[in-house]
Amino acid sequence: MVNGNKVLGIGIAALLPVFMLACDGDNGGPDAPSPTRLGGTKVFNRIASFPVCSQIDSTCDIDTETSAEIVAASADGTKLVYTDSPRGVVGFIDLKNPATPVGTGTTGVSGEPTSVAVAGDVAIVGVNTSRDFVNPSGEVAVINVATQALVRTVPLAGQPDSVAVSPDGRYAAIVIENERDEDLGDGTPPQLPGGSLQIIDLSGPVAGWTASTVNLAGIAALFPADAEPEFVDINSDNVAVVTLQENNHIVLVNLATATVIGNFSAGSVDLDGIDATEGEGDADKNVIRQTERLTAVPREPDGVAWIDSELFATADEGDLNGGSRGFTIYHTNGDVVFTSGNANDRLAARLGHYPDERSGNKGNEPENVEVGNYGGDKLLFVASERASVLFVYDLSDPVRPVLKQVLPAGTAPEGILALPSRSLLVAASEKDARDDQIRSVVNVYRHEVAVPAYPSLVSANRSNGAPIPWGALSGLAADLNEATTLYAVEDGFYGRSRIFRIDVGRRPAEIGEEIAITDANGVFAAVSAAALTDTTVGDGHPTRIDVFDQVDLDRLINDDKTVNIDPEGIAVATAGGFWVASEGSGTVGDARRPVNSLNFIFKTDAAGVIQNVITLPAALNAQQRRFGFEGIAEYNGAVYVAFQRQWPLAGDTDSARIGVYTLANGSWIFLNYPLDAVASQDGGWVGLSDITSLGGGDFLVVERDNKAGPDAAVKRLYRINVTGVGDGGALTKTLVRDVLPDLTATGGLAVDKVEGAAVTLGGEVWIVNDNDGVDDSNGETRLINLGRIL
Repeated sequence: MVNGNKVLGIGIAALLPVFMLACDGDNGGPDAPSPTRLGGTKVFNRIASFPVCSQIDSTCDIDTETSAEIVAASADGTKLVYTDSPRGVVGFIDLKNPATPVGTGTTGVSGEPTSVAVAGDVAIVGVNTSRDFVNPSGEVAVINVATQALVRTVPLAGQPDSVAVSPDGRYAAIVIENERDEDLGDGTPPQLPGGSLQIIDLSGPVAGWTASTVNLAGIAALFPADAEPEFVDINSDNVAVVTLQENNHIVLVNLATATVIGNFSAGSVDLDGIDATEGEGDADKNVIRQTERLTAVPREPDGVAWIDSELFATADEGDLNGGSRGFTIYHTNGDVVFTSGNANDRLAARLGHYPDERSGNKGNEPENVEVGNYGGDKLLFVASERASVLFVYDLSDPVRPVLKQVLPAGTAPEGILALPSRSLLVAASEKDARDDQIRSVVNVYRHEVAVPAYPSLVSANRSNGAPIPWGALSGLAADLNEATTLYAVEDGFYGRSRIFRIDVGRRPAEIGEEIAITDANGVFAAVSAAALTDTTVGDGHPTRIDVFDQVDLDRLINDDKTVNIDPEGIAVATAGGFWVASEGSGTVGDARRPVNSLNFIFKTDAAGVIQNVITLPAALNAQQRRFGFEGIAEYNGAVYVAFQRQWPLAGDTDSARIGVYTLANGSWIFLNYPLDAVASQDGGWVGLSDITSLGGGDFLVVERDNKAGPDAAVKRLYRINVTGVGDGGALTKTLVRDVLPDLTATGGLAVDKVEGAAVTLGGEVWIVNDNDGVDDSNGETRLINLGRIL
C-alpha cells in the first residue's frame, strides 16, 4: 500500500527514453536510432507552430495578449478549434496541410472561454460569465465549426472549466468549478458556492439542449462542502471521470443515469531525489540539486484521460500544498497501478528543461494528459506546464508505461489533442508575452518513421544516479584535439558556474562531464578592490569610482570556493585549460542597474580552478555599461573578447567592440565592429554573442538581435579578419550564414539568444542558444550542426 492506494506496478522503464536506449555507433557512444535500425519505428516530430497572434495581424506585429488554452478538432481533423481566454474568443485553424496551418478567424463569446470539445458539426464551449467569485455564472456557447457562427447558448449552474464529449457523441459533460478567490485570506477552501458536474444530452436538436446537474458536495473527505472539480473525460461506457483538484479526490459518474458510481481519494506520494528548494541569496541562487525528499505529498490532479474502460491517467499538477510532479494511472476501483515518482523532474533536468525557480513549488508541474491509439500503439501524452514539454509514453502495458520521447511544446502547454486518424498530435501553449519574447502557439506534430529531431542535447548521470542538470548555455568552444568534443558554459542564471564537456559524436549530443569553476587557490579572492576602483580619469585628477567593493567581490565566491559569476564565453586555451569571459553587471550612473560586478576574463586549468584574472583598464571600468563581455577566443598570443553592445569608447557609436588583450605585456587595444541595423518589426537592439578564432587572423562572429518568434530578424554568422587593424580601427565583415532558417527548420518559432558558436577540428560549425534557465522561456535548447560552411 502507498498512502492508502494499492500500487500494482511501478514502471522503472519510464526513466529510459528512446534516446537513452539507442544502439552504439562507430564513435563508441549511442548513436541516433535510424528508422532502419529501429525497424520502421515511428516517432513524433514537430512540423509547425501556429502563433495565435497571427489571427489579429499576419506578422504578429502587435502587443495584444492572446492565448491558446484548450484545443479540439472537427470530426475529420482538418480544422482546429481553440479557446483564447484573454480576448474572449474562440479561434479556428485550417489544418488541411498540417505543416502550414492557416488561421481562419475567431468567434466572440459573452465571457471567458475556458474549454472546448466538438460534437458532430458544432463546438461546445464553456464560457465563464461570472461577475465575482461569490456569484459564479456561465453558459455553453454552441458554435458551428464550418461557418464559425454562434448557434445558441445554454445556461449553466455556475462557472465552467473543462468540457468533454462522449466517444459516441451522445453526451457533453461540463465541469462547474466555481473557482475560489486566491486573494481571499490565504486562498484556502472552503469558499462557497461549491462546484458540480453538468450533463447535456446531445441526442436531440440543438435548440432543445438543457443541462442537468450532478451534485458533488459531501463526497470528498477534504472540504466536502466545497467541491472544486477541475477536469473531466468520458470513456466508451459513457462514464465520466472527474478530478476534484483542491479536494484531492476523483469521482466517477454514469452519464446515462446522472449518478455518482464511484469515488476515492487521489492519495499522496513520497518523492525522493528531487529539488524542493529554490535558491536563497546571491551565492545560492538557482542551483539544481535533485537530492531532497518530500513525504506524503497530495497529488491534487488536474487533467485526466481514460486509457480504456477501467484505467485512466491523471496529471498531478497540485494547487494548495500538493502536486507530485508526475502522473498516476488508476483503476476504477481506486487502485494506483502506476505512479511516476521523480521521473518527470529528472527527465526535465536531463534535457535542460528543469524550471529551477519552481523548485519550491511544483517542479515541472504536469498540467494535462491525453491518450491516443496510433496504428495499434496506445500512447499517453503528459503536458508539463513549467518545463514546457510533452512526455510521450508507450502504454502497451499500462502498468509499466515506457517513455518514448520528450517533445518541445512552446511555453506553458495546456491542451493536448491526439489525432491518430491523421497521424498528428496537437498541443496548445497558452502563455503569451511579447516583452518576454513569448508568443502563444498551437504546436503540430507528425507521427512518422524518422529520427527524433528533439532533443538535440541531453546529459549523462552524476555518480548518485541523478542527471547532470543544465540550462542557460551561452558560450561554445571546440576542443583542440578531439573532433567530437565541445565545451559550453552556463551563464549567471545559476549560482554555481560550470563548464560542460559535450560529446557531439553522439546523437543527441551528450553532456558527459560538468566542471565547476572554482577559486580553490584564492586567486580571484586576491583581486584588490582598490586596484579596480581607484584610478585617474579624464583630467588626470585621482577619483574614487565607487562602483565595486570587496563585499561585492566576496559575493561572487561561494563558501565552497565555487564562483557565482556570469560566464558568457569560453575558449580552450592553447597552454591547457580554459578562457572564460564573465559579463559585468550594471551600468555606472544608472540607479536602476547598480554595478554589482565588473567584466572579467578568467584563465582556469583543465579542472576549472582559476589561475589568473584579467580586468579591463580602470578607466573603462569607470564607464561600465551593461551588455559587456560575451564571446572569447585566443589567437597568436592574445585573448579576444566580444563586447555585446556599444560602450562609450572613441570611435563609431554604432559599433560594438572587440577587446584584444596581449598576454605577454598585459596591454589592451579595442577594435570597432560594425553592427547590423535593427531590422525587427519590434525594434530592440543588435549585438554580438560569440567569437571564435579560425586561424590566420580570421574569426567567426555571432551577431543577433534580442527578438524571438515572428519578431526575430537578425541571427547571423560573420567572418572578420583582424590583420593590420590597430587600436580604434574599423573591422570589415563578410556574411557566412543567416541562421534564422536553421532555427525554424524543425517547426518551432525562432529562439532569441543564439549565444554560442564553435568550429570543430573537422571544420563543422555548431551553434547553441541560451534558454534562460527555463524562466519565462519555452526551455528549448537547440544545439545545431551547420556543417562545413566556412
